[in-house]
Amino acid sequence: MAHFVLPDTLCAMILISLQSGSNGNCFYVETQSSTVLIDAGISARQAAHRLAATGRDVKNVDALFISHDHSDHARSMGTYHRKFDVPVYATEKTLTAIHRRSRQGTLRKVHTFLSGSTFQLGELKIESIRTPHDAVDGVAFIIDDGISRLGIFTDLGHVFTGLADRLATLDAVVIESNYDPEMLEDGPYPIDLKKRIRGPGGHLSNREAAELLRDLYPQNLQWACLAHLSEKNNHPDIALRTHRELSGQNTTLYVADRNQESECMEVLPPTQELQTSR
Repeated sequence: MAHFVLPDTLCAMILISLQSGSNGNCFYVETQSSTVLIDAGISARQAAHRLAATGRDVKNVDALFISHDHSDHARSMGTYHRKFDVPVYATEKTLTAIHRRSRQGTLRKVHTFLSGSTFQLGELKIESIRTPHDAVDGVAFIIDDGISRLGIFTDLGHVFTGLADRLATLDAVVIESNYDPEMLEDGPYPIDLKKRIRGPGGHLSNREAAELLRDLYPQNLQWACLAHLSEKNNHPDIALRTHRELSGQNTTLYVADRNQESECMEVLPPTQELQTSR
């Protein structure tokens, strides 16, 4: 059966990781109609500089989505808001917790949503998914431009009910692959922190993330970007090896760097045939 490519007017969705790890998280997503940032865990200067390195101006961003209140995701929220004149989207509980943790200054353009709800940003549909991570009101996000679906799934806590079903709807995903169990066990962290990381409110291991994704290539996922890798308890080569052992050597995988921007990752429009069958 012939495959017919969609018209050229349909553009790819683009993801750029500006940084991901316990030292700070920020993702840039560009669609045909909008550009958004997810989280503000790096400085405004870093975000602007790293986007400029890709030929983009951070002041053109339409919205900033905050996933939860932890400082590695939210510490620079107020600065982004004022310096870039970007509206902030977060849950009411998350905003309250961020203000308790740090001084964010006056926020003039704030939009709140309920965790688990879906809302619109122009032509984009934004789905928020409650997570059991040990934040006040944490969420993951799915960005749907009517053509493709991209998930930003970090700080998940554990493999919760419905997570696999959500992942199965995506064309591409950023997913936390935080630690290697042996490295965590043998590493320098105190026992309480080790328990927190592998506990129900912590993070997913390489194997847990890989098991979630292994059946989704290539029918569903074009690629996955492994994110929030631990500096002490993981390594990009170990994370990639674990995922490829479970999902196959030909799967397309990226790793979000802890200290610099990534390449542009494209979520390509589906073929006409695939779009019709969904």
